[in-house]
Amino acid sequence: MNKPQKLISFLAVGCLVACHTGQDNMQQKDIRLITLAPGHFHAALVQKSMYPQVDSLVHVYAPEGPELDAHLALVNQYNTRTDNPTYWQEEAYQGDDFLEKMLAERKGNVVVLAGNNQYKIDYISQSVDAGLNVLADKPMVINQAGFSKLEAAFDNASKKGVLLYDIMTERYEINTMLQKALSQLPEFFGGLVPGSADNPAITKESVHHFFKEVSGNPLIRPAWFYDTKQQGEGLVDVTTHLVDLVQWESFPDQVIDYRKDIQLVGARRWPTRVTPEQFSRSTGLDVVPEFLSETVDDNGNLAIFANGEIDYILKGVHAKVSVIWNFEAPQGTGDTHYSIMRGAYANLVIRQGEEEQYKPVLYVESTGKRDAKSFEAALAKAIGQLAETYDGIAFEPQSEGRYRIVVPPSLVTTHEEHFAQVTEKYLSFLQSGAMPDWEVPNMIAKYYLTTKALAEAQTVTP
Repeated sequence: MNKPQKLISFLAVGCLVACHTGQDNMQQKDIRLITLAPGHFHAALVQKSMYPQVDSLVHVYAPEGPELDAHLALVNQYNTRTDNPTYWQEEAYQGDDFLEKMLAERKGNVVVLAGNNQYKIDYISQSVDAGLNVLADKPMVINQAGFSKLEAAFDNASKKGVLLYDIMTERYEINTMLQKALSQLPEFFGGLVPGSADNPAITKESVHHFFKEVSGNPLIRPAWFYDTKQQGEGLVDVTTHLVDLVQWESFPDQVIDYRKDIQLVGARRWPTRVTPEQFSRSTGLDVVPEFLSETVDDNGNLAIFANGEIDYILKGVHAKVSVIWNFEAPQGTGDTHYSIMRGAYANLVIRQGEEEQYKPVLYVESTGKRDAKSFEAALAKAIGQLAETYDGIAFEPQSEGRYRIVVPPSLVTTHEEHFAQVTEKYLSFLQSGAMPDWEVPNMIAKYYLTTKALAEAQTVTP
């Protein structure tokens, strides 16, 4: 029997804020959002900003519980903040039949998905079947069975004339953008070297943490976040971003056909150990749920396969991506990112360690194929070219042949701000009615690699 169905309206708060800002929120806009089963805070981050082409009334469909409560509370926090408040009006339907209700009512035309990854591909498929556009948090799928469904969903989206897109926030980090831009200047960079399995041309490593703060408050994880059958293993979760960046930076605007352009060399996985005390701190639960019993080791700790590494060849270039999850970052630190692109004349390296005060910094290092004077002259010319687009960037020497790229604060945006940038890009696709030709095949290629790597890694005892 279904739980009691409830309809919660948050129109009053939204109206008060709207009147305060002088906005006519009840005016119908072309794009109307539906938030479906928001089990991850990324769903709310899409609404940290307002968009002129998006109706302020958002319909939310979800099962009753703390995940929905947390989502609505975070949106309300954005509505009531002092600095540039939003004015979203949330109308939430609670009930076990939330998906059926959403499909029957169709009160919007864009479904926003960020939550339990076990069910996400089914939500995607049914939304597309209903003729709805979908903006989905990563990962869209977490195994090879899901990948087959995703291919079918993209094919169906094309037939239905709707757009299915995933939220790739890391494309909007300024150091990554500059790394890509410099790599596309052949006179300076010299093109990517082919690399090898032992010394890849491209390496990307990401370190994340189970316990962190979001928008100034401790992040409470749902218990299923620790269940890789629901969240997905590390190889198919955060690596989605890293594989996307390898494609996006190395072969921009080029279609990648996974059937001929990707060769998996190897993949491995290993667990993060989380104590019962840490689990309780992260989730607010006193007891580990029964569905996580299989993950408990002989010492009573949870062994979560959140870590992984993929070695592969993309269009003849060797690449390696890896993700590591620790429980909590040391005081004053946070998630980190390391990346290197190796060219004939220069290596482009992003570091985010103690020297960088745990903020990403891009370095340019000479490979020695040019003398020091010629290399610096080529760098100066390259920075001059990029400064036409990225106003204020500069470089400063660190040691012989090694330079730090200086980025003005005006170009730096936070991880949370990147969600608005991704959403704005997606909205531009909706308004034009199409995405660039390479986006869909490259999304398919990305998920082919992550799910294939997981399948291979699971055959090996860690």
